[in-house]
Amino acid sequence: MRKALRTRFVLLLLSVWIASAACSLAAGDVDRAADARDLAPVPPEAVGISSERLHRLETGMRRFIDDGRLAGVVTMLARHGKLAHVQVAGQKNIQVPDPLQRDSIFRIYSMTKPITGVALMILYEEGRWRLGDPVSRYIPEFDKLKVHVGEDRNGRPILEDAARSMTMRELMTHSGGLAYGLRDTPVDRMYREARVLDSSVPLQTMIDRLALLPLLSQPGKQWYYSIAVDVQGYLVEKLSGQPFDQYLQEKIFAPLGMSDTAFYVPAEKIARLALIHAEDDHGKLVPPDADAALRNAGTPPAGPSGGGGLYSTADDYLRFSQMVLDGGALDGVRILAPQTVDMMRTNHLLDEALSTMRPGTGFGLDFAVVLDAAAAGEPYENGAYYWSGAAGTWFWIDPVADLVFVGMIQHRGSAVGDIQGVSRNLTYQAIVDEN
Repeated sequence: MRKALRTRFVLLLLSVWIASAACSLAAGDVDRAADARDLAPVPPEAVGISSERLHRLETGMRRFIDDGRLAGVVTMLARHGKLAHVQVAGQKNIQVPDPLQRDSIFRIYSMTKPITGVALMILYEEGRWRLGDPVSRYIPEFDKLKVHVGEDRNGRPILEDAARSMTMRELMTHSGGLAYGLRDTPVDRMYREARVLDSSVPLQTMIDRLALLPLLSQPGKQWYYSIAVDVQGYLVEKLSGQPFDQYLQEKIFAPLGMSDTAFYVPAEKIARLALIHAEDDHGKLVPPDADAALRNAGTPPAGPSGGGGLYSTADDYLRFSQMVLDGGALDGVRILAPQTVDMMRTNHLLDEALSTMRPGTGFGLDFAVVLDAAAAGEPYENGAYYWSGAAGTWFWIDPVADLVFVGMIQHRGSAVGDIQGVSRNLTYQAIVDEN
């Protein structure tokens, strides 16, 4: 009898211990789920953001729509790996009562550049190239480039030999001497005349045309926003042996679940496209040419632009940005090593080229980097990095505040700079817990 009682007592203790252990494991699972950096939506207070103050951001973004300055806007804010804010306001096209949606697709233009940079750094991690390598090692057509140093009395260009090949580091920091065709310098005008930026021809044609044109300056002498990232797209294609668009799909978009990011918008998604608006001299919205916009967006390019060709959604770009913030991985999928991401978000400009950047900023590998937020006149933490697109899309990553912000508009005009600046003020004032 006593032996039976002792057995039952031992079994009871064992069952209590097992139940307790199970509860502990379950609690641990809950804690881990709460700590997971998975972009799950949470109340703003859960990540140190005031809901009341966040309302100022929502009101501020909405005001651009109400005042007739923008057609529509989508913004997202993630902190500590959780989604704390999503706002969708306005229309895809002011001529049609078709509201903007969270999954609306935007032409992100130069926000393509950081994605191209990540693709090239994947190949860096495979040992395919190094930062100090001359670009001409991989693009022999660039071996004997000339530099434009002036014009003679008849307006003919005066050229001199490049002192050396631009390096891969200089290519990724816009300090290699290339131009873009966007400004009014003699070299930019040559780019336009040669149609260097032409997505209807293969990337090799772009390289062949560039090889016939002079550099704007000697390599390493100045920062000048350029076609350099389109050249990087060509290098991804050449070093990987795959078409550039396929490489991005295989190495970045599919692994990260960026299902709506591509160099064109397929027919089944074209109704989700937000159209680019302009503004007149009085700031009034100018409607888009919808037929031309839809036709152009739906055509796959022969030469996908690594500098500005992608379409994407706010959710897709948030996933990309969170991966970068988290040291190259998201949801258990690793794209880059943490050290590689650190290299990308570190200023690589030397003193001479750095002096040509705006105050307080430097340039990493396809990201602008905040070196001194006070000098830059911005509320970022030092070490934040960012970029934007020609139709107004913008984002930044702040590793000190542990946040990512993505904004999507489709607009050309003064409202672009205004909404981007206001978004920074209204985001940081809402953070009430720095931890």
